[in-house]
Amino acid sequence: MFTGIVEELSAVKALRRSAAGARLTVSASIVLEGTALGDSICVNGVCLTVTEMTGSEFSADVAAETLKVTNLGALQPGHQVNLERALRMSSRIGGHLVTGHVDAVGRLRERRQEGNSWRILFDAPDAALRYLIKKGSVAVDGISLTVADLDAKGFSIAMIPHTAKLTTLGFKAAGDSVNLETDIIGKYVERLLATGTGKDVDLGFLREHGFA
Repeated sequence: MFTGIVEELSAVKALRRSAAGARLTVSASIVLEGTALGDSICVNGVCLTVTEMTGSEFSADVAAETLKVTNLGALQPGHQVNLERALRMSSRIGGHLVTGHVDAVGRLRERRQEGNSWRILFDAPDAALRYLIKKGSVAVDGISLTVADLDAKGFSIAMIPHTAKLTTLGFKAAGDSVNLETDIIGKYVERLLATGTGKDVDLGFLREHGFA
C-alpha cells in the first residue's frame, strides 16, 4: 500500500524484455533507504517487487500482464519515473490509499497555466471514469491528486509548483500516457451495493433501492 506522495524522481537505466515480461532497472537513492529485497516500490503508480538492489539502483521483474495494462512498457533508458516506498502503518497518510494496481491508462489532453499553478486535463476510459467524483482522489502515475472537475471524456486536476518540480507531471505534455488508479473506496462501495443480479450501480439503481 502507498499514499501517492512521490519520494523521488529518478531515471530508468534499462528495460530488458523477454518472453515472460521484462526486467526494469531504475537509479535511486531515497527509496533504497531501509529497503530490502522483496520489498515493494511504486514506479509510476505500479507496485513492483525489488528483486535486485545496489546502493544506487534497483531492479524489478515486470509481468507481461503489467506491461499490457500500464505504460511501463514504453519506458526507455533516461526516462524519469516517480518512486515511492510502501507505506508503514505508523506513517502519516499525506495523500490517499494507493494500491499500485493500475485501473487504466489515460492520456494527457491539455495543460494550461493558471497563475502560479497549472490546470491539467486528462482523457480517461469509462472503466476508470466511472469511479471518479469531483473533489475525490485519483492517482496519476502514482501521484495522489484531487479531481478538480469532470467531463464526458475525462477529468482535470490543479498542479502546484511543488508537484511540478518533484514529479513527472512537471514535464508531461499533451498526448503523453499516464497510469490511472481510482480511489479503492469507490470500488468497495460498488461491490457491497451489488445485488448479484449483474446490474451496474447507477443513479437509477440507487433510487430503486432507496439510496437517492
